[in-house]
Amino acid sequence: MPDSSDADLIDGRVLAQAVRDEVQSAIEEWTQSGRRAPFLSAVLVGDNPASEAYVRGKEKDAAEVGIETETHHLDAATLQGDLLDLVNELNADPSVDGILVQLPLPDHIDEQTIIDAVDPSKDVDGFHPENLGRLMRGSPRYIPATPYGIMQMLSRCDIDPEGMDAVIVGRSNIVGKPLANLLLRRTANATVTVCHSRTQDLAAHTRRADLLVAAAGQAAFIDGGMVKEGAVVIDVGINRVEDSSTERGYRLVGDVDFDDVRPRAARITPVPGGVGLMTRAMLLKNTLKAAQLRAAPE
Repeated sequence: MPDSSDADLIDGRVLAQAVRDEVQSAIEEWTQSGRRAPFLSAVLVGDNPASEAYVRGKEKDAAEVGIETETHHLDAATLQGDLLDLVNELNADPSVDGILVQLPLPDHIDEQTIIDAVDPSKDVDGFHPENLGRLMRGSPRYIPATPYGIMQMLSRCDIDPEGMDAVIVGRSNIVGKPLANLLLRRTANATVTVCHSRTQDLAAHTRRADLLVAAAGQAAFIDGGMVKEGAVVIDVGINRVEDSSTERGYRLVGDVDFDDVRPRAARITPVPGGVGLMTRAMLLKNTLKAAQLRAAPE
């Protein structure tokens, strides 16, 4: 078994900065040609600390690359109808290129109804059924940011999934399903297994994975005994666990038990500092694309 220091980190900070630099350069060229800067409108309902922190991060990233933003922060008691009215206003506003409704929403609001209401051409999250359908048929308008970020991580680290046994733990519409589709495409050519809460003998599946993606939403769910030696491990999870030794009283961990898995992995993403940063970076690329598509002649 290799020493833990030999397991290469897939550094999301470095990779995300490279993406931001590319987007910034493209936006500078875009605005120098006389076009206005891309404009992203975010909607945040309630006071979920993780969502608030995530939106602040997106605002910071956008400012860095030259994307203008606004955030509509609504009370947690906001009615579904009022949220739909706001979404429809943003849909109709010609100055808005991209719309991002931060998830999760309060329990009394049906998330799918809100996602379905966003104009597909402004749906920079890529969650609208039309955009998911376009992804499925191989002609995506926008790729959901987390799967997009994972594929970029692999590409930029010269990790070719062709011929790999890829196992995804988690079947959400946000990560698991679209990522499976991307890995199955002829540009990737992986053999894909999607596992979930009803999968029998999960470890038997994960132990044969050349590429293991953990997106289960459970802290330290994947341990060393569930990982094939030499595997590439991508940790999508971001979980808060209590830690009295920190000033905040908690720390962020992934779905992978990092210290236990790292000695077995050939490559591994850290949490924090991994997939989350790439998710934010790919949202910037989608927002730029939205502005470009809206400016293109009919």
